[in-house]
Amino acid sequence: MTENPYADEARERWGNTAAYRQSQERTARYTAGDWAEIKAAGDDLNERLAAALRAGVAAGDPAAMDLAEEHRQQLNRYFYDCDPEFHRGLGDMYVDDPRFTATYDAVTPGLAAYLRDAIHANAARASV
Repeated sequence: MTENPYADEARERWGNTAAYRQSQERTARYTAGDWAEIKAAGDDLNERLAAALRAGVAAGDPAAMDLAEEHRQQLNRYFYDCDPEFHRGLGDMYVDDPRFTATYDAVTPGLAAYLRDAIHANAARASV
């Protein structure tokens, strides 16, 4: 797979973190088939999140939180250990960084904020 155009930025921002190192170790072993599986799983989840948003399911509804948890588990499975608080920070980044917002909102408008809110609700549920 060709190198991500944001690889230098990621290395600069997170290169000294355990999550970055773990992600580098895991992804170095992935085949083209693995990447296709990861993309398909992510696309499927994004479509289900978008459907929940379009259906008016509140981000704090257990169904939306379950989708946020599935998002967190995909990160755990494919990239790095992602506890609920770390996931909360990622949710914020999905809204704070316009590149992430554009990616999610291309699926359906408002999806980045919806996912962030569902992640926050899920993290709160996990801390109870």
